Amino acid sequence: MLSACANQLDQYSFSAISPDAVSIKDIPAVRNGMYNSVQNSPGERSFILFDMLGGTIQTNTGTSRDLINSTLSPLNTYIASGWNGYFNALFQVNNMLAIANRFPEADLAAQSKGEAHYFRAYIYYSLVTRWGAVPILRGHTMERVPRDPVNEVWAFIESDLDAAIDLLGTSTNYYYVSRDAARALKARALLSQGKNQDAAALAETLITSGAYRLDAFEKIFRKQGNTEIIFAFENRTEESSINISDLFYTYAHPNRGQGVYKPTPEVLALFADNDNRKAISLINIAGTECINKYPSGQTGRDPVIISRIAELYLISAEAQGRSAGVGRLNELRRFRGLDNIFPANDDDYLTAILTERKRELLGENFMYHDLVRTGRAKEELGLLDHQLVLPIPGRELLLNPNLTPNLGY
Repeated sequence: MLSACANQLDQYSFSAISPDAVSIKDIPAVRNGMYNSVQNSPGERSFILFDMLGGTIQTNTGTSRDLINSTLSPLNTYIASGWNGYFNALFQVNNMLAIANRFPEADLAAQSKGEAHYFRAYIYYSLVTRWGAVPILRGHTMERVPRDPVNEVWAFIESDLDAAIDLLGTSTNYYYVSRDAARALKARALLSQGKNQDAAALAETLITSGAYRLDAFEKIFRKQGNTEIIFAFENRTEESSINISDLFYTYAHPNRGQGVYKPTPEVLALFADNDNRKAISLINIAGTECINKYPSGQTGRDPVIISRIAELYLISAEAQGRSAGVGRLNELRRFRGLDNIFPANDDDYLTAILTERKRELLGENFMYHDLVRTGRAKEELGLLDHQLVLPIPGRELLLNPNLTPNLGY
């Protein structure tokens, strides 16, 4: 059973059928398989990898630096499973695109094509922010393909998101991909490339649209109706492989958990008592501090949020710069119970932005890339030059001699 969307998506998927053998009546099942694969194939740690590498979490037996060192290895299981998972998901997405192109007259085919363009951009955003240059696969191939330059990968991402924006409209709920989900991801991609003016303009389009508003954390992360979420994976079934809370909660919690990762002391110190995000972000369980955003533990599966409007506030604030953007930053801070701030210079302003992103987006997979893209990863995390990208998995280098390793690994 699938785990991607609402009841009508709870069907068996077609995961290995040739696109040429699919009829128009099979499109819903292929679409379901795409949602399922993009969510589940990269594995649950793919949704917190940038927290694992970003200094915001550590293991119970080591520091955040120990976690970074153990993860950044060509032989690391989570590095390899992430690489393989994203390309497995890409196979399903390209299947969907090939099938949708065969039935241009079908409304669901056009919608599925838009969703596929979004998911392909999401996959490549995940790949380029982890490994840098990666092979661009527009369709299936048996060739041993080389890596494409980073700038071409970013251009491919933007092109796919523009296609998604053109094809998609609003969605029935935020567990389906929409035009706004594509806009939100594009704003993130533009910020990552330093295209600040365009990033700010797109973020402001979503903020001022009237479709979304900042909302309370207990609604956002306790599966209540809210005005913040733009797109999320729903994790509908027990068979879903994504269970982040099991990694964060200890076994002493009523819902149980493995307690593999916990917030660092630096993160704990970020939250003042008047910060209304604190209780949902953090919890002390029998003397152990845990991240509290994903509440199910071993009893179920929680939604995984991909985009919400608070991130767009932070994108706009950063991309507009100190003089124009501080208003958006303070608007978010006031809503979360904090006072206005007015940094004295641009460096202090960027520090304030990154600190607010740590508070707002803890456990949501941002910090490593935030520090890399802003040039602060070496100083704040103690990274070496080559650790600004992940290692290409060793097995992939053996299987494909046209792949080149990231230097230093």
